[in-house]
This record gives sequence, C-alpha cells and structure tokens, in this order.
Amino acid sequence: MIAYLRGRVVLKNDESAVIETGGVGYEVFLCAPSLEAIGPEGGTAELFIAESISMYGGTALYGFRSRDEQRLFDLFRDAVPNTGAKKAMDYLGKAVRSMNDFTSAVSAKDPKRLTAIFGFTAKTAEKLITALKDKLPEAAAAGTSLPQGGAYMQAMNALTALGFRAGEARAALEEAAEEAGPGAAAEAIIRLALKRLSPK
Repeated sequence: MIAYLRGRVVLKNDESAVIETGGVGYEVFLCAPSLEAIGPEGGTAELFIAESISMYGGTALYGFRSRDEQRLFDLFRDAVPNTGAKKAMDYLGKAVRSMNDFTSAVSAKDPKRLTAIFGFTAKTAEKLITALKDKLPEAAAAGTSLPQGGAYMQAMNALTALGFRAGEARAALEEAAEEAGPGAAAEAIIRLALKRLSPK
C-alpha cells in the first residue's frame, strides 16, 4: 500500500498529476486547491496518499498536502452516506479553503456558514453536519487564509445581501482580510472587499 510520495511533477491535468519517483510515474488525484498548490510541472511534490479500489477502474491514488487533509477526506468517505472517493475529494476541495471555519461551522451545526463560505448546497450542508458533528476535532489545521470569528461572516452576509455571488465575495474577502490584518472589524473588511468588487 502506498502511503506517501515525494517526486517530480511530470504533468498536471484538471483532476490529477503524475508524480515520478524512483523511475515510476504515479497518477494521483487531488482536489483543485491542492493541485494548484503543488506547483508547476517540473517541480517537486510531497503528498500523503490514500488508495481507493474501484470495481471497474482498478486502484486509484488520492493525494493530500497534509495529514489533516487526508483525515478529513477519510471522514467524508467513511462517515457521510453515499460518499465515494470522488465525491469526498469534491467536498475536500471546498473544505480546505479554511479547515478551521469548516470544523467550526459543522460543530456549531450552522448550515448557513457552510453554504455561504464554502459553496455547499443546503442539502449537502445538512448532510455533512448530521454525519460529522461528533467526529471532527475541535481545532483543524492552522495556516488558513480566512479570518476567524464573526467578522468574516458579517462581511460575507453583507456582501451577499448586496447581490454579490458567494464565490466572488469570498475571493474578495480573503484578500481584504489579509490586508486588514488579524482582529479587523467587519466594516473594515467590507470596505476593502468592496474596492476589489467595484468595476474598474
């Protein structure tokens, strides 16, 4: 069983990368943020690996930048009803935008945060909360770019109320929060985000 790979990124496509190590190329499927984060072809990638055996397609390898990502993938796949490896990877691609915020939203049983911040449908948000509310750790991995606490949610709610789509609002808020710094008030984050969302 393959548990870890370190090697050269031979090529990348929309869903996977080929990692060459020891003269052998392994196709590894990754969620979109992780696929982008491993860098360009020719660089070096280090990935934790989970294997999934399909009845029709043989063994597939799924890659993760950290053990926390892998553990969350395993939870999606094993604890959420009707969730195979591919769907678990889709869920992970949304959750890794902020592991702390995702854990907090599930623990607080707050489906609105899961839909507004991460883009889950209302039905999926409820399903994830039901399946994971007692299984997630109290604190997820550090190093996320999204701000913590209520200021982010206040800012997100304000922007979506103004008619901005959740995806574009989230991208602007991430940049605004980084510029505003830790502990910034919602009003300051909103002002900076609106500058980014306003037509040039």
